[in-house]
Amino acid sequence: MAATREALPERFRRAGLLWPTAASLVLFLVLTGLGSWQLERKEWKEALLATIAARVAAPAVDLARAEAMARAGDDIAYLHVLARGRFLHDKERYLYAPTAAGLGWHVYTPLELAPGRVVWVNRGFVPDANKVRYTRAAGLVAGEVEVSGLVRPLPKRGAFQPDNDVAHNLWYWPDVEAMSASAFASIAAPPFVIDADRRPPVPGGLPQGGMTRLQLPNRHLEYALTWYGLALTLIAVYFPLVAGRLRQRRAAS
Repeated sequence: MAATREALPERFRRAGLLWPTAASLVLFLVLTGLGSWQLERKEWKEALLATIAARVAAPAVDLARAEAMARAGDDIAYLHVLARGRFLHDKERYLYAPTAAGLGWHVYTPLELAPGRVVWVNRGFVPDANKVRYTRAAGLVAGEVEVSGLVRPLPKRGAFQPDNDVAHNLWYWPDVEAMSASAFASIAAPPFVIDADRRPPVPGGLPQGGMTRLQLPNRHLEYALTWYGLALTLIAVYFPLVAGRLRQRRAAS
């Protein structure tokens, strides 16, 4: 039996199969590892979607409570909150938001909670023709308002997103720190924004709230099956290769 074990590597070496076998083993482990990782990602995504659905449907909490939770290190993403204050419409900032129907913008407006204290609110979408405030005067609500919406942590800048054009008020990603610095002399805002929903409706209909993306893509099972399928394909290619090389070796000897 020992002789057989010693002979097998030699047979593989003479048949030129050592390196193909080593490479195939490494590739098989990589492919199955990627498949398992995608299954883990699937579980994570499903848990995230369940959390989002629960928080969206839950009663709204006061913004002060959400801020306290954030200071304590709690996850407040998609938390349903209520905030009361006065919109500073002259400080609007415009986030590039193209659609299939044409160019559009998300309107970010600071909500003054108290003197020297603001939170940025994504009031929602406007088409390019209504970017300028005077074209949607009815929606520039005055006085104290109550904003209902979802807390959104600040996303990191994407690898292919251009620089924000602060001077021309053109934003490609919501950099709240830079927005605050461009709008105020010395007021800092919390490191998150509130995506306003459609309650109550905005007079005139613009900006159109409720723009939070709640259905996140979840194709991880498909990706896992792809990786596992490639691993099976590798096996289907490897064993006929081995059998063919060994037959050739036997025939040559």
